[in-house]
Amino acid sequence: MLGLRVSVAPVQAQARAAGEAAARERLAAVVAAIDAGRFEQARAQIDAALQQRGLDEHARAALEFQRERMRRIRLDFSLDRAQAEQKLRAQIPDLKPEEFDAWDRQGLLESMTIDGDKRYFQRAPSNLFRLSPQALARRRADAKPLSMGPMETLNDHQREVRDAALERGYGAPRRVRIVQALTVKADAVPAGKTVRAWLPYPRELPHQQEGIRFLASAPATHRIAPASTLQRTVYLEQRAQAGQPTRFEVSYELTVFGQYRRIDPDKVVPAPANEQTRPYLGERAPHIVYTPALREFSRKVVGEEKNPYRIAQKLYAAVDAIPWAGAREYSTISNISDYALHAGHADCGQQTLLLMALLRLNGIPARWQSGWVYGDDGYTNMHDWAWMYLAPYGWLPVDVTTGRFDSPDPQLAGFYLGGLDAYRVAYNDDYGRPFVPAKRFDRSETVDSQRGEVEWEGGNLYFDQWDYDYHAQVLPTKD
Repeated sequence: MLGLRVSVAPVQAQARAAGEAAARERLAAVVAAIDAGRFEQARAQIDAALQQRGLDEHARAALEFQRERMRRIRLDFSLDRAQAEQKLRAQIPDLKPEEFDAWDRQGLLESMTIDGDKRYFQRAPSNLFRLSPQALARRRADAKPLSMGPMETLNDHQREVRDAALERGYGAPRRVRIVQALTVKADAVPAGKTVRAWLPYPRELPHQQEGIRFLASAPATHRIAPASTLQRTVYLEQRAQAGQPTRFEVSYELTVFGQYRRIDPDKVVPAPANEQTRPYLGERAPHIVYTPALREFSRKVVGEEKNPYRIAQKLYAAVDAIPWAGAREYSTISNISDYALHAGHADCGQQTLLLMALLRLNGIPARWQSGWVYGDDGYTNMHDWAWMYLAPYGWLPVDVTTGRFDSPDPQLAGFYLGGLDAYRVAYNDDYGRPFVPAKRFDRSETVDSQRGEVEWEGGNLYFDQWDYDYHAQVLPTKD
């Protein structure tokens, strides 16, 4: 009997490993079919895979999420051609069909063919004016200017940060009061059922954001995640009422410091692989994967350069050259860095993940950070950026989306490669990390945590079932 027990265990382990490998292959096939727009095929593959004996709960949940991903993709790609043209005509009244066709052939109107039906991304018409100078020139003279944040152009604040931080690496603080809310639409949840919500909450980060003071929440009972939580939140819950929206709100204050480090490239050496850097080296599927296309792009950009800082400069410039455009939901994209490499445009998080993948590929540790940016005039927006490790300087911030400025001062021109303004609150020190308390169902945003998350016993509530608000008030500086 003893010999039998010894011989059976390896067989069971082999069978389990084979089953897990088969499950991964089935999931990969489903993902590929969805990415190619073959939704009917993907649904059939999911149904067949769910019938497999011995399928564990993790594999089952992954397959079910792919069904949900198709639903989310359809929400993003909601326009047919006539609707896309109609949206463009709101800003180009005399739009010609051949103009639309030309921009479409150039890939400037993001689309996806789903089971033979070509659908356009809901933001493709507005994105076009950021991607095509010709389209921008065709806009109505009275069209609203394209939006831009206050820190996206060189101003006195970046100079203030640089001057204050040259000696110690940080300075030019701003005290800010934040009020954020999440409102579930009336009757999205049956009356009497408990609605669970998570709203982002900042961590204390020495010399970056400090003095966090919680003010209030509605409902008053709340639970703040431990400071060690990389995607920190305030957890709230309350019962839904018939015909009434369910609103959650938190408010707090904190002090944010600008960052800047002056780098001497000749002093930079390869980063050591230690406890501080090792977690931020190498691949991390699905969004940081060294695909053949990524390796080829890196080879062309980096060339024979060996100095880590100069490599970072080259990669930063290459990713910065990708035009910014409004993004589809991250949960719909199977590999975000690869998407940013090929889509012809990218938003801040997509550019950041691409840059992180390229930095790591070249042996430069890189990690994620994200949150909200704000202005003195009430401007707010979600934003993502990164940090990279350069020895002997340590961790340095990198905002590739804001990019370089046109300035004769090289420190200011390259401010965001090693610097950050004080007009941003960081809520996430990594991407795709679990909440505390844990969320039971799949998240609406599987990568970032900026708008919040909400669910009830019947499942996750997606973005089409609730709204969010974010307000930032810059407080007077105390003498």
